Amino acid sequence: MRARVIYNPSAGREVLTKNMLEILRILERAGYETSTYATTPEPHSAKNEARRAALAGFDLLVAAGGDGTINEVVSGIASLEKRPKIGIIPAGTTNDYARALKIPRMDLLAAAEVIAADHVIPMDVGQANGQYFVNIAAGGYLTDLTYEVPAKLKTIFGYLAYLVKGAEKLPSVRPIHMRVEYEGGVYDGMGSMFFVAMTNSTGGFEMLDPDIVLGDGKFSLFILKTANVFEILQIIGAVLNGGRHLNHPQVLYTKTSFVKVESKDNQRIMINLDGEYGGDSPTTFINHQQHIQIIGNRSDYAEPIDTSEHRDAFIDMIDKLDTNEME
Repeated sequence: MRARVIYNPSAGREVLTKNMLEILRILERAGYETSTYATTPEPHSAKNEARRAALAGFDLLVAAGGDGTINEVVSGIASLEKRPKIGIIPAGTTNDYARALKIPRMDLLAAAEVIAADHVIPMDVGQANGQYFVNIAAGGYLTDLTYEVPAKLKTIFGYLAYLVKGAEKLPSVRPIHMRVEYEGGVYDGMGSMFFVAMTNSTGGFEMLDPDIVLGDGKFSLFILKTANVFEILQIIGAVLNGGRHLNHPQVLYTKTSFVKVESKDNQRIMINLDGEYGGDSPTTFINHQQHIQIIGNRSDYAEPIDTSEHRDAFIDMIDKLDTNEME
């Protein structure tokens, strides 16, 4: 078996690079012939290498870095018919995806041991505007924090940098007339932001949806129907208080396999996909159930399904999307 470790050399204040030799030893003891690839500042460096390694027949790709590195590795193989397993060594700022999969975030070698244990979890992949996401998508006010905070500040101050920036932007929140279509209903009204979640962890919060089931083919959709600063703070407090925001009168919460969003008052709705800018609305979010195999540390996930019958249709759809983008 062959494993390719795709790592961000600047992640985790370079602690990842210092531990790389021991990480490779752990994988080799698990039976893998290992090699590494250090990402570069060039766009889509991790994504391009993941696709190349998958086509070269590697059995395991290890995304070593932050949530952005994980997104790129998944995006590199999502459209392929044969996709290798993915392991995770979390070394980013918030490490939301690793948190959701119960992968150790403070001990890189312990995370490598999780990969060696090979507990595979079938995970969903989201798609919007011809791009992929694995953890969360969002739109509206405050959802641009992740790409507005400079990388250097995130490295130095970590999660605190997001809190400071969020407090700075909170007074500027304004209502948007949005139309959101989802499985079983439509919301047509005012709101400040929405979230399309695939795990229960985002921005360091672990109770976004206490009822999440990994790999069930469903998004957790949240719409904040208010732009009032005090109500938004109240909702954030409810999130921190054990997920009590689900019943808040200014929160629409539902489970759905798709979401369609558009602005009805010409206000721009920027889309955030796993922390990166993913285009503007109108946007349709599609859930591809159990599309990738992630090595994690959880036992509470949906039963594996046979997705082979959907594979050809999915690849055909990707080809059409790529053609439309080129045109």
